[in-house]
Amino acid sequence: MSDTQPNDTLPATLPPAITPAQRTQIINIVRRAARAEILPRFRRLSDSEIRTKSSATDLVTDADTRAEAMITRALQIAFPTALVIGEEAVAAKPELLDGIAEAQLAFHIDPVDGTWNFAHGLAVFGVIVAATRYGKPVFGLIYDPVADDWAVADEEMTPQLQRPFGAARSLKVAMGKPLEQMSGILPLHLFAKPQQAQLAATFPGFARVSTLRCSAHEYRMLAQGHVDFSLTALLHPWDHAAGALIAARAGAHVEMLDGGEYTASRTSGHLLIAPDKPTWNKLKKVFSFLLAEPAPKDDTTKP
Repeated sequence: MSDTQPNDTLPATLPPAITPAQRTQIINIVRRAARAEILPRFRRLSDSEIRTKSSATDLVTDADTRAEAMITRALQIAFPTALVIGEEAVAAKPELLDGIAEAQLAFHIDPVDGTWNFAHGLAVFGVIVAATRYGKPVFGLIYDPVADDWAVADEEMTPQLQRPFGAARSLKVAMGKPLEQMSGILPLHLFAKPQQAQLAATFPGFARVSTLRCSAHEYRMLAQGHVDFSLTALLHPWDHAAGALIAARAGAHVEMLDGGEYTASRTSGHLLIAPDKPTWNKLKKVFSFLLAEPAPKDDTTKP
């Protein structure tokens, strides 16, 4: 821990990490980047603008790198003392993640979440920006460039789905229900091979289990009550910090499968999100075998 303010000695009350004016500023930064660097390339990418990272399905495009650079520059100007971490920057410099737990304010950027969808012309992608204080999420923004609307939450506000014009809509997760009536998000392909067959065997016990290959839209669906639960395989902070906060503020029970608190500095384990604690407990029993299994090797990012 640093000398500045370690997690276990934080005062009972702190000023908001992000003010309402700063919240609006971050939204505007993301919308500008989407208009300038992402949307002009959607369904117009040449082969040379699409590259692979860890595997044939783990892609990065010029939209990812250019949007991340634009958002990073703008956040560094607006928050000069903050740590700013982008997904593509971490791919080149993994040690950036080491500073999350010590950072009084850190931003986490996924410039194009759902890059595989984006590169294949599917309009299921988004931009995610989260802010954390000593690893704890304190602000989350999930933006849909195609619809030009966004889910947003911070430490104090009611989480909302907002758009440039018209009234905002408050977000609320689904009510708890029997497991056989529940639908969930579970990206089977991202789990370790030894776990996949056991996980797949649990699917008939639910009404539906699926994945959108896009954390942005998966968390938006969860926060709107359109799916009931989610279980993660990998803990990249740019994928989960914003969504975990938005879901929690929308009423969900957010906890690591091993019972620990979720923070953006955690690098292993499984994040389980459910409508309430009793439902979370039921789901934990279903997935408890994961606690005895090796975690998936973190050699890829969510496509």
